[in-house]
This record gives sequence, structure tokens and C-alpha cells, in this order.
Amino acid sequence: MSEEKLTILAIGGHVGDMELTAGGLLASHSLKGDRIVTLALTAGERGVPAGRDRMEYREQKVNEAKGFAEMLGGESFVFDIPDGELQDNDEMRFRVCDVIRQVRPNVLITHFKNSMHKDHMTTHRIVNDARFYAGLSSFERELPAHFASRLYYAENWEDAVDYKPYIYVDFSEEAYDLWVKAVSLHWFVTGSKSFPYLEYYKHLVRVRGIEARKQYAQTFMIPEENMRVFKTEL
Repeated sequence: MSEEKLTILAIGGHVGDMELTAGGLLASHSLKGDRIVTLALTAGERGVPAGRDRMEYREQKVNEAKGFAEMLGGESFVFDIPDGELQDNDEMRFRVCDVIRQVRPNVLITHFKNSMHKDHMTTHRIVNDARFYAGLSSFERELPAHFASRLYYAENWEDAVDYKPYIYVDFSEEAYDLWVKAVSLHWFVTGSKSFPYLEYYKHLVRVRGIEARKQYAQTFMIPEENMRVFKTEL
């Protein structure tokens, strides 16, 4: 009997957040035939290169998200919300709820709770509540209820306070190469002068791989209420 095919929905505050922090895992699952979907609550256009038009860069970011997802055989969504102005309210929670009900993922990935970036922390809170709203049929929306049973928080250098790797997911050389190629479509990953994103994350997946006694790995946290280990004996 064949294994169940998964749908993974990775939700970031900006285009590029999930592609970097969970991209190796996403690439690995795409090679297994699983469905990959990304959602960015903003495009991240305020990281515009010097001398460029911000709205033109926004369009570029949307296209970069699309290109990454398509290389993994998936699809992308980007909300039309200005970077840095993501609102922590129920309107946003229900917008994300509706995407969850549309995509119907088995797995949700988003930001850890702490961050130097307000959009990341706001996204964490929105996704946690949107998952709850999406799973309850008593919240009547256009689409039927769907509960994403698995929720993970990705490792991000900007979300590092109190983050402790809980789950290690390893992936192959083929998945690594696909991830590097796809994430390099993002200008800021290879062109930013403020932080060497690609170099950092390439080293990080190798370090996490070594810790896991594997070649490459990415790590994730889970909701604190799920941090239980059940055994019938030691």
C-alpha cells in the first residue's frame, strides 16, 4: 500500500521566509510527490534594493515566490498587504483560515513565537488562531472546515530567542540542490548586502545535518502543548 501523499502549507510573514527556513524540507517532499504550497502574508517589499521602486520590487517578490513554488511543482499565494503593516486582528485570521480551508493541508509550517521582526511574531499568532478557526465547522465560511493536524515552527535567524530545535528532518543531496537552486531565485537571498542569507542557511542545514548524523537537515519546534513523549516502558 502506497504512503499517504501530504499537502504542506508553509506560511511566512514575507516572501522568502519559508523558502529559506523550511525550503529543504519542502524540496524533499516535492521530490516524494507531495503537494507544496506557500503563503506570504506580505511580499517583503520594504527590503527594496537602493535606487529601486518599492512597488516594482513587490511585483518581483511575488514572481520569486511563484518561481520557487513552481520549481517544487507547487503553488504560491501572496497577500496584498504592505510589508511592515500586517495587522494582528481577526480579519487576518479569517483570511488565513480561508486559505487553509482552500488548500486543506496535512501540515502547517510557520514562524516561531519570538522574533526581532514584528511581522514574524504577528504571523505566528495569526496562523495559530487561523488553524483553530479553519478546523471548526461552527465558523461558517465559504468553504467547509479543515483541521491541519500537524503544526511546526521553522528555524529562522531572526526568530532565535528561546528557539530550541525539537524535530530534525533530514533530506537528500538531490533535495538540497533543488532547494538551493529554487531559493536562489530570490534576489535578497543572493544579493543582500545586509546579511549573507544563502551562505548562512547553507551552513545551517549542514550543521543540523551533522547533529542528526545525516548530510543535511532543517529543524522545527512544535506547540508546547504537544511536547510529550509517550512510552509504555523505558
